[in-house]
Amino acid sequence: MKHFLASLLAGIGAFTGILCLAYFDHSVWDATLLMAPFGATAVLVFGLPKSPLAQAKNVIFGHLITAFIGVFFVQYVGVGVWQLALASGLGVTSMLFTKTTHPPAGANPILIMLSGQSWLFLLTPVLAGSIIIVLLGKVVREAQTRLSAELN
Repeated sequence: MKHFLASLLAGIGAFTGILCLAYFDHSVWDATLLMAPFGATAVLVFGLPKSPLAQAKNVIFGHLITAFIGVFFVQYVGVGVWQLALASGLGVTSMLFTKTTHPPAGANPILIMLSGQSWLFLLTPVLAGSIIIVLLGKVVREAQTRLSAELN
């Protein structure tokens, strides 16, 4: 029963996180807050919150570092077969070197380069969206902890 409830809370957390990003993205702010890699981020943050890959530092800086690389390539290097591969490799190397590995962020250079994003993309959706997911993740972890204590 505990496993089912923990799984359900993780799903509710992921639903809430993506809903908030999508709602604010679409209805409230004139800024993009949602990007595809956040779906995979939600799996880690809400489903495996104790994983080193789901920690706030990894989520926020993993996304920022790889997004920076993607925008840098768009602005100064170019977008082609070799550039896409090089940016992806640099993203992996950079996350591992800085100890901020977050696998969903590995998609950022490809997403950013193929869609031709600018430096503003680092603020929205990358930084703002990452912070919102991390904060909601903390709320869900607290709820999971309280629920687990009540069931024991």
